[in-house]
Amino acid sequence: MTTPVIALQHISKTYRLGTVEVPVLRDIHLTVRKGDFFSIMGPSGSGKSTLMNILGCLDRPTDGSYRLDGDEVAHLTDDELAHIRNRKIGFVFQSFNLLTKLSTLENVELPMIYAGVSKEQRRQRAMELLRMFGLGNRLQHLPTELSGGQRQRVAIARALANEPSIIMADEPTGNLDTKSGADVMRIFTALHREGRTILLVTHEPDIAAAADSHIELLDGRIRVSGEEMTS
Repeated sequence: MTTPVIALQHISKTYRLGTVEVPVLRDIHLTVRKGDFFSIMGPSGSGKSTLMNILGCLDRPTDGSYRLDGDEVAHLTDDELAHIRNRKIGFVFQSFNLLTKLSTLENVELPMIYAGVSKEQRRQRAMELLRMFGLGNRLQHLPTELSGGQRQRVAIARALANEPSIIMADEPTGNLDTKSGADVMRIFTALHREGRTILLVTHEPDIAAAADSHIELLDGRIRVSGEEMTS
């Protein structure tokens, strides 16, 4: 059997507020294999964002083991974690997180600059991605000149810039109208068909239904289901 892309065992996360300890995640177990598409759902305060931050190597658990492609994340240096975030994981956020003073093209190029890709190669790659998502006529536009759906497509293009094997999306349709949200989900579905591993946080059952497996969080505890979700 192949090594899981993600393997969590006994993961817990506790924050300290003065003398008070606040447990957010409790004894989480999760296995994600290459090509899996997971949705992550749960009410506000259930621990969804904390779990995604740990999975994305943006935060460390208080206890437990997180193996990413077989490597124990706790043993990795800050530089190694930064390399993983730049090359192995592509992030998509509800608020897009585009740099407002950079053009659409420059926003997509940015991760490749950090990866040391040459100017000619990163420009070509960024143009190809933006044209793929129907934004070939918006290359020099600023984010403020784009619609919400267009900005999210730029954000997805940026997430794909370094060809990551894992896509992590936190409420990617949360700021979009129904049509734009459906367009974005078609992109995620296509990426899944290409073999990418996708973890998607959402509070909308119809969005979660696009995934093959589902994680439900409640009070920091997890339930995993392969059954199709219904509203």
